[in-house]
Amino acid sequence: MARRLSIFPLSGAILFPGMQLPLHIFEPRYRALVSDALARDRRIAMIQPQRAAEGAELFTIGCIGRIGEVEALEDGGFNLVLEGEARFRLLRELEVATPFRQVEGEVLDEPAGEVLSAVERAGFEQEARAFADAQGYSVDWDSVARLDDETLINGVSQIAPFDPASKQALLEAGTLGERCELLIQLMQFYGLRNSDEDRVTLQ
Repeated sequence: MARRLSIFPLSGAILFPGMQLPLHIFEPRYRALVSDALARDRRIAMIQPQRAAEGAELFTIGCIGRIGEVEALEDGGFNLVLEGEARFRLLRELEVATPFRQVEGEVLDEPAGEVLSAVERAGFEQEARAFADAQGYSVDWDSVARLDDETLINGVSQIAPFDPASKQALLEAGTLGERCELLIQLMQFYGLRNSDEDRVTLQ
C-alpha cells in the first residue's frame, strides 16, 4: 500500500520495526517536520541519504516510526523517541512546499514472528561475544539470552557501530535469518580490520 511520508533523511541513523530511536531535533526544517507529525498522525519516516549533501538521493528502503515520548524544548527543538512500525520502499520523491522532504512509499509486508534456528542463534551469540570482547564492550549476556530472536537481531543491527552502507544492507535484508547472517559477516569483517590495523575503525 502506497502512502505519503514525511521523511527525516539522516546518515547512519537506522530504525527497525519494533525498535526505538531517540532523536534530538534542532534544525528548523525538522522542528517543522515534528510539529506537522504531531498535529497529524505522529508518523515520521527515517531513511538514509546516499551521500552527505543537501538534497542527496535516498536509499530505497527506510522505516516508518511513530513518535512516542516527546519533550518540547524552550529553544523550539524536541527530544523524542521514535518507535519503529514498518519498513517501506521508496517509490518517488514528491514536489512539496514544506521545508522538509516528502516521498511516496510502499509499506512492506513483514513476516510475523520470525525465529532463528538454534544453530543460527548460537552462532550469532558466539560471534557477538567475540566482537564485543574485541571492541571492549561490556554486555549483560544474561539479558541478551532472554531476548527473542527478532528483538536481538534487529536491536544489534540498529545500534552496531558499522558504516552507513553496512547498516543500510542490514535494514534491506529480507528475512531475519539473512539479517543474522549478514550481521555475523560484518562483525567478523570489522573485527579483522581492527585487529589488522590495531585501531578502532568503526563509526
